[in-house]
Amino acid sequence: MTINEAQETVDQWINTTGVRYFNELTNTAILMEEVGEVARIMARKYGEQSFKKSDEDVNLADEMADVMFVLICLANQTGINLTAAFEKNLEKKSIRDANRHKDNKKLNP
Repeated sequence: MTINEAQETVDQWINTTGVRYFNELTNTAILMEEVGEVARIMARKYGEQSFKKSDEDVNLADEMADVMFVLICLANQTGINLTAAFEKNLEKKSIRDANRHKDNKKLNP
């Protein structure tokens, strides 16, 4: 599935199953909640925190997909073509960071 297809699929789902988009502020709050769920898993799985009994059935891929879904909702609501935005962002990074990481002594001891 391309990013454009994902945006179209989410829009279809929202306008049928989801009834309508939550407003942008609500979706921003939901996005932060979903990112927090990803952070909780990362802290427990890759960090120093231990899993709680209630965390045993967590699914990192599913939580990341939740983040993507809400981000796509926000893009759709605000008229952003994520494919174009991502391509432009990669171009910016490629120019700005052409040598930055190669010259970083922390990355290349």
